[in-house]
Amino acid sequence: MKIVIPTNNEKGLNDTVAEHFGRCNTYTFLDENGSIIEIIANTSEHMGGTGLPPELMKKHEANILLCKGLGSRAIDLCKELEIDVYISQAQTVKGIFEMWKNDKIKKADPDDACQEHDK
Repeated sequence: MKIVIPTNNEKGLNDTVAEHFGRCNTYTFLDENGSIIEIIANTSEHMGGTGLPPELMKKHEANILLCKGLGSRAIDLCKELEIDVYISQAQTVKGIFEMWKNDKIKKADPDDACQEHDK
């Protein structure tokens, strides 16, 4: 199992969870125990690169996405790529991981999509 969290920097467990899923600077990958596996730059088309963020995450073998919010198209693409999405307003990588680990985070469905991300 590989967990991915959109982040602002490369500060590991102390990094802040990015407000905007597709426009984050980095993606932090954890194992199921909360250990850092890797931190990668966001090279998706949202940041001037190629491909969509869920495609980049799948390329790095992510199974679970923990984030603050995302649009309905991103939720649909994650589902298609077999990436389970959970949403929370936790501020740090460690905080959002602990919420997921303790079943205190909501699994996203289309009704949870951020309206601002669907514009």
